[in-house]
Order: sequence, then structure tokens, then C-alpha cells
Amino acid sequence: MSQYDVVIIGAGPGGYNAAIRAGQLGLKVACVEGRETLGGTCLNVGCMPSKALLHASEMYEAAAGGEFANLGIQVQPKLDLAQMMKQKAESVINLTKGVEFLFKKNKVEWVKGWGRIDGPGKVVVKAADGSETTLETKNIVIATGSEPTPLPGVTVDNKRIVDSTGALSLPEVPKSLVIVGAGVIGLELGSVWRRLGAEVTVVEFLDRICPGTDEETAKTFQRSLTKQGFVFKLGSKVTGAKASAKGVELTVEPVAGGAAETLKADYVLVAIGRRPYTQGLGLETVGVQTDKRGVVGHDGHFKTGAAGVWVIGDVTTGPMLAHKAEDEAVACIELIAGKAGHVNPDIIPGVIYTKPEVATVGKTEEELKAAGIAYKVGKFPFMANSRAKINHETEGFVKVLADAKTDRILGAHMVGPNVGDMIAEFCVAMEFAAASEDVARTCHPHPTRSEALRQAAMAVEGWAMQA
Repeated sequence: MSQYDVVIIGAGPGGYNAAIRAGQLGLKVACVEGRETLGGTCLNVGCMPSKALLHASEMYEAAAGGEFANLGIQVQPKLDLAQMMKQKAESVINLTKGVEFLFKKNKVEWVKGWGRIDGPGKVVVKAADGSETTLETKNIVIATGSEPTPLPGVTVDNKRIVDSTGALSLPEVPKSLVIVGAGVIGLELGSVWRRLGAEVTVVEFLDRICPGTDEETAKTFQRSLTKQGFVFKLGSKVTGAKASAKGVELTVEPVAGGAAETLKADYVLVAIGRRPYTQGLGLETVGVQTDKRGVVGHDGHFKTGAAGVWVIGDVTTGPMLAHKAEDEAVACIELIAGKAGHVNPDIIPGVIYTKPEVATVGKTEEELKAAGIAYKVGKFPFMANSRAKINHETEGFVKVLADAKTDRILGAHMVGPNVGDMIAEFCVAMEFAAASEDVARTCHPHPTRSEALRQAAMAVEGWAMQA
């Protein structure tokens, strides 16, 4: 049996970053992963391939939809779906190979196979050929991630009824696509196929899209998507699905009660969320329990109730985001190594990579009202931003929420061009407990979209100068 300081189960953004950090700190580390490639869902069938298709489809629509013509660029694009999928796959391979290189660089041992805990300090790894190896370790880090949540009464076959993985590799552009769930995954993948020519209908149980997002931001975003051609059926539930070789018939009913209707589509994407993946993990052998949703809890410092067993990423509490898992990975390993490790759960940004993008961090207006916190609002529209106007990308706004007494920034919410990159400015500001005036009095380059952040911060005290 091999003896390690740390054995990490799972090689997604949480697992592979934990492994790399452990290697940097001189710990003897093994990372157990059963896929043929490293990177987990994010690199293989999630964040990265979806961004590859989002970028490619955005370029195609710009060329085919008149945006290029408006700029004086005359083209007649032809969609080559096979090549679009090929470049996506090549991008993913390059990324996963990059993680493999980083493992070697930092002396991380990749133990190929599916891991399960087999009592204190032991991880059994089952290889593809069925053989088993036992690893002995001082610490076990659970980083097994999540999987798509199934919808009762609807069987995903990844032929006509697909999950997020299947939606990344459809063999054709659907004439019609129904998406069940108006969250990040459904809206991003819906954007890809709508740009390529599909008619997209979104069925959502709640009476709004993007639950948990600042309400004004979500409404503005929905208006933009509707203008692009999305059809939303909010307050609706799917009660049945019948797939055939040529398409799907979906039965939909109003949540509040009323007559059912049948939606016909070439394909249906089920995207109602994700759930922690703990199947066959052997948690019971160390006395670790999950909650009703399957979440493995921790004490605030990534320790489970079992000695030497830690947990990070999607499989534990908090938003299921790759960057949250990465932060937890670093903090967890540093704690194991006897250093200080901490993640601020209040400053984890969220981004929807559509066009326009949506980016948020911190508290929403609804949360501040519910908590009885007095706050001020500063807003600035991209319509008034010179770079956005020149680039014909004026949809959306930046909104800053600041404490009414101290001016400390409590949240920032944006809809607009490249806001997924720009939200980081507010993350840094909030980590240093900055006031809105700190951002308002910081020089920003002109002409850039980032000036909208400064102007929104100015607007908190009513002195935005460009609108």
C-alpha cells in the first residue's frame, strides 16, 4: 500500500487545484480520477466546451445576422457544425493536457480509476480493468463534484431528450428546442442553438428566470433574450415527455393550475440544476452523512465530521461554481499543511456567458431588504458608455449597492458587454471593504466599458457625470 499526506477524490477544478497546491507545498499527494482526461465536468463537458460553442455561435450570428454588415463587412457565412464541434473538442483536449502537465510539474500522482473511502485513512481505487488498489493517507479530500439533476417523469436518453452533456454535441441544429429550466446552463446552451438557427422555448417552474439573481437584473436580461427570439413559459411545470425517433412531445401545465398543453420539439434539454455526486463513495465507512439533497457538510473550514476527511466544491454547501471550488481547494490544502486558509462565501461572483453577459457579486436588493439593511443604489446604463455606443452593444447597466451609513459596497450586479470580466473589480473592492467612493475616485481608462463601473459608483452619491 502507498502512503500519502493527501489523497483527493476527483480531478475537477476543486480536485486538480487542490492537488497542485498540495504539490507546491511539498505534500505527497495523489489525485484519483476515473475519466480518461483530467479536469472534471468543467473542462470536459461543462464550462469550457460550452464557452467554445458560445464564442463560435456568437461569431456566426454576428456574420449572419447583420452585425458585420452594419460595420461595413460583407460576408456570406456558411455553418460547418462538424468543424465547430471539432474545434471545441480540440480546445478541451489542450486544456486537459495542460492539467496533466501541471500534475507532473508539481509531483502530483494521478491514480486512474474510481475512488471510494474504505474506512479512516484508506481510499480504494477501482481501475477500468476491475483491479483495485488501496491508498493509505493522512487526509482525504472529497472533490467529486456534481451531476445533472433528473426530472421526475422525463427520461434523459441523450438522443432526443438531453442533459447539458448531450446538448453540447447535438448532431444537427434543431428546428425547435425546448429547455426545461431557466437557469445559467439552460440559457447559455439555449443561446448557442438559437444563434445557429433553432427556435428556443424555455419552460420554468418559477415565475422568473435565473432564481437567486438580483430581480431587476434578471428582468432586464429576460427582456434582452426575448428580443433575441427566446420564448419563455414561466410558472409552468413539465408533467410528461414522449420521445420518438423524430422528436419529443412535452406535456406542460401551469403551476397555479389550468389546462395542460403539448409542446412539440426536435430536442428537449433538461437543465433544472445539478446535485452532489456521492454515489458509491463509501461515506458510511467513516460516518459521514449527507443532507436530503446529498450535500456533504463541513464545519466552515472544510472538515467533515470524520477526522482527516475534508470536502470542497459542488459536493458541499454553497454555489456550484468552478471558481468557488478552486478557492476552497487552495484554502483546504493550506489548512491541511498547517497554514491559514479561508474563503469568503459572500464574495463569490456569478456569471452567465450569454450576449449580453450577466455578472453579479454580493447581496441583491431583495436580500438587503429582507435583512433590513439600509442601502443606497448607484446605476449607470451602457447606453451612456462611449465605448459601448461605438461598438453597438448598449444593452444593460451596472448597479452598485452600498451601505447607507458606511458606503461600504455590499453588492454589484451587471448586464452588458464583457461584464463577466469586469465584475472582478468589485470582487477586489469588496474583499478590501471598499466604499463606493473608492471606486468612484479611482481613475479608469477612457474609452472603455469599465468606465460604466466607475460611473455607477459615482451614482451612489448622485454625481454620475456621463448620464
